[in-house]
Amino acid sequence: MTSYEGVHPTVLVRVGSRSAQIDSQLAPTVQAIWDCGFDTFTCCQDLAESNADWPETLPHMAEWVKSRRGWMLIDFPVDSGLAFLSAVANAGPRDAFYVRMTHWAAPDAWDVKIKPMDAAMFKEALPSNFRLQLLQVSFPAYDLPELTQRLRDHAAGRSVPPAPADWSTVGR
Repeated sequence: MTSYEGVHPTVLVRVGSRSAQIDSQLAPTVQAIWDCGFDTFTCCQDLAESNADWPETLPHMAEWVKSRRGWMLIDFPVDSGLAFLSAVANAGPRDAFYVRMTHWAAPDAWDVKIKPMDAAMFKEALPSNFRLQLLQVSFPAYDLPELTQRLRDHAAGRSVPPAPADWSTVGR
């Protein structure tokens, strides 16, 4: 796993045979993710800060960069990302945090995407060959403490029994 070195301060995180320099705000969370056995690719503790210079060469990205201030990102292989989401959902109540992480229309809803990747993006001599490789989870920074606690609860074998959620913020 890599971080955007040079933009955010990083710390070394080690879990078993895994180690990487991780953005300092995300380091405890990535450690908890790895403690749960989930794989990751990359992370970023503030997408707007990491991409602040994009509009200089990519003017069409200005609004996107502005909208990502205070938003974090963790990239996973698809299977690990799905397992991560299930673990986080099952380790806590079906509260406003749960609604944000599961429903796209919730206030400050998490942005969860599975992105097809073309091998030709990295080796242009190859014919296009798409596969599902990346699950990207972006969430507001204020969710980080709850996210980390739910991962620790999952790693400790603690879960919360299923219960109805309050879907009123999404019109249900």
